[in-house]
Amino acid sequence: MIEDNTKRIALLIEYNGKNLVGWQKQNNGNSVQNSIENASQVLFKKMCSVQAAGRTDAGVHALGQVAHIDIPIENEFSKKNNFYLVSAFNSLLVKTNIRIISIQDTPFEFNARFSAKKRIYLYKFLCRSASPALMKHQVWHIRKKIDLEAMKLASKYLIGSHDFTSFRSKSCQAKSAFKTLDNINFKVVDDLLIMKVEAKSFLQNQVRIIAGSLIRVGTGAWKPMMIKKILKSKSRDLAGETAPSDGLYLKKIIYPKRLINPIWPIHMDN
Repeated sequence: MIEDNTKRIALLIEYNGKNLVGWQKQNNGNSVQNSIENASQVLFKKMCSVQAAGRTDAGVHALGQVAHIDIPIENEFSKKNNFYLVSAFNSLLVKTNIRIISIQDTPFEFNARFSAKKRIYLYKFLCRSASPALMKHQVWHIRKKIDLEAMKLASKYLIGSHDFTSFRSKSCQAKSAFKTLDNINFKVVDDLLIMKVEAKSFLQNQVRIIAGSLIRVGTGAWKPMMIKKILKSKSRDLAGETAPSDGLYLKKIIYPKRLINPIWPIHMDN
């Protein structure tokens, strides 16, 4: 319900998922949602509910999470340039692994979750014998040699509209397992393998289960055709493990240009 004397803003949010229970506020630890709502209460002198584009799980990172929040118009921070609002939020989030990168004013028609046209996730594998030092808790460490061409071939079976029952958590509450994957591609940077997955929406743990299954192909445990068989089986038990949350990043959310500027302003100190 939209209150009178409020305006809607969109937040571009970055966070390191380590030590967070995920986006959604829970009773068993710190969440991104709870941290931002607590900051908003200090700034706007009232509790302002924050809704995000996606509910990332515990340990999952975000480079470009988007959320919206309705804030009172008659407030010292609401009246200032969004640069000051970004700084104000981050001063209250300084002890967390969460940062507001940018803020835009939006129409009330904009909804961070339901207006999204596409969500883009990255999954990062560190492929070498030595364990990570700088990237600890930010990658899935794979010690075996990877056959990237086999992974690319296997991934093609997942593109398009399918019943992804085999690739969702057994606790997933979505009414339907039918989803459409627009694209899966791979990029290698030194010993880092980055998988990018694009779709309008995802099932619970879908990207992590895809990662856990494709890496079996990459390490030679499965032939690429196995992914097609697993997809058709509609059995979670046949798919690979749920890859660790450490390697998963919510990269970007794409919205209609009429609702929000796709180029977020970068706020710089003068």
